Amino acid sequence: MNLISSKELTEKHAISYQTLNFYTTLGLLKIQKRVGNRRYYDEDDTVARFGQIAQLKEEGYPLRIIVKQLNKEMVQQPK
Repeated sequence: MNLISSKELTEKHAISYQTLNFYTTLGLLKIQKRVGNRRYYDEDDTVARFGQIAQLKEEGYPLRIIVKQLNKEMVQQPK
């Protein structure tokens, strides 16, 4: 697992900190580790999730449907 901080994630993948926080709050992204005030995400999982979100947005789905769909997939995936 390749962990990346929220700051690195926003810089490397050109998303705003607000978007990252919003997606995390909605349950679209999972924090893997916390150190003090810093949050770390699994980079590969997060990048894959950004791709899924972008694809569904491109297809015209509203964010509330995207959240339902992707969170449903998250629950169904075996660990």
